Amino acid sequence: MRALVLGGTAFVGRAIVDALVRDGAEVTLFGRGRTGRELFPGVRRLVGDRDTGAYAALTAAARERPFDVVVDVSGYVPRQVRGALAALDEAGGHAGRYVFVSTQAVYESDGHPRRKAPRRDVDDVARLDNSTYGPAKVACEDAVTARFGERATLVRPGQVVGPHDTSGAFLYWLRHAERGGPTALPGDPAQPVQLLDARDLGRLVAALARRDLGGAFDAVGPAEPLTLAGLLAQCARVAGTEAWLVPVADRPAYFPFVRDDWAGQRRDPGPARAVGLTATPFAETVAAVRDWDAGHGRPVLEAGLGYTAEREAELLAAGNTPAR
Repeated sequence: MRALVLGGTAFVGRAIVDALVRDGAEVTLFGRGRTGRELFPGVRRLVGDRDTGAYAALTAAARERPFDVVVDVSGYVPRQVRGALAALDEAGGHAGRYVFVSTQAVYESDGHPRRKAPRRDVDDVARLDNSTYGPAKVACEDAVTARFGERATLVRPGQVVGPHDTSGAFLYWLRHAERGGPTALPGDPAQPVQLLDARDLGRLVAALARRDLGGAFDAVGPAEPLTLAGLLAQCARVAGTEAWLVPVADRPAYFPFVRDDWAGQRRDPGPARAVGLTATPFAETVAAVRDWDAGHGRPVLEAGLGYTAEREAELLAAGNTPAR
């Protein structure tokens, strides 16, 4: 199987390329060539830029020999996807299937767990933020489906975690668990949370490509239902500490994994698991992230991620929180 991956050297894309290579695929990467040059020796690399429409290398490669599958990891706005589709068309449409890595953000909440909510209205945007990310991905999905029809595959991951995730969201929880003791939470400890190991996502994409399967698939994890309280407890168990959540009233602009939409954290993984989504035990994911973090010197997390240490200490000392 000849696979073209648009992106593929950061986090999610890295896991997908690794799974494809392990699956025996002949992989070609298309990207700007600025990161991950040491990864995947022997894999062919095409240099281009989706933001500027520089697809010449992709078109030339597709003319040489058709790709069995294109995996789009780096399409965030419709113009990027339309550019890739136009480049393939210029080469004679040489691609058997197009797998687009989308997002759960294409759904609106309808308040009912385990029932797919309507997709957001299509919105072609150039700038992404919390209000435009989902609509832009919808427009990307529609562009792929319009061009490839039954040969389009849409993978909609939930929150993805694992080694090489530099967002800091999961590390915020893990480091609090390693510290032990109380952790301030601006939410309900019983809130469900669906965290997908990036390596499981990679194996799903590889399986869909290998089996030439079309359709839309919700990719969520972990193996067993998880709550915010369970998330911290399992992280603490792996770290060998004891940690617990203390609900507080102060809600920052962003707090990792805290959601008002509980239905969006109860998606059904059954259809995706039936076609190749694996379910790594959550403790294994925690251990892998912990090892990766230690190997990278435990870098300082970005500002604005949850509470600062000082603010959390103030909230815990205020005395207006429920007893443990």
